[in-house]
Amino acid sequence: MMIVADAIKATQALVAAVPLLGEHPNDKDYEEALELVEYLLMNEPRSALLDIVCAKISRYEANQPEIVALRQEMESVPVGIAVLRTLMDQHKLTISDFQDEIGSKSMVSRVLNGQRQLTLNHIKKLAIRFGVSPALFIE
Repeated sequence: MMIVADAIKATQALVAAVPLLGEHPNDKDYEEALELVEYLLMNEPRSALLDIVCAKISRYEANQPEIVALRQEMESVPVGIAVLRTLMDQHKLTISDFQDEIGSKSMVSRVLNGQRQLTLNHIKKLAIRFGVSPALFIE
């Protein structure tokens, strides 16, 4: 069975090249694998290696308490607030930049902190301002 020997040899070479695929990966292996995925996405998106490395990255992240905690925190943030925070970051805006769409700084702060919800009127105005679909703000 030549295929078995070839497969084992190829696997050993792949693990040597991409240590995250091995038995005991570390943070450095994880960071290098993320860089590899970025390269593959940009240059060889059909590569079978992309699926293999992404699956291993997911398993690695599932065993990292800080990553699990971050995901849980992200999932607890309502979609509208997450979209608004992302747009604020991308456009380098602060809570004082939404007088016309949401209102006072304190109102924007309450929305971002989850104390108040975005109204349909807020959503319509934000969608117009940023040229996005209102559906982005709705779960």
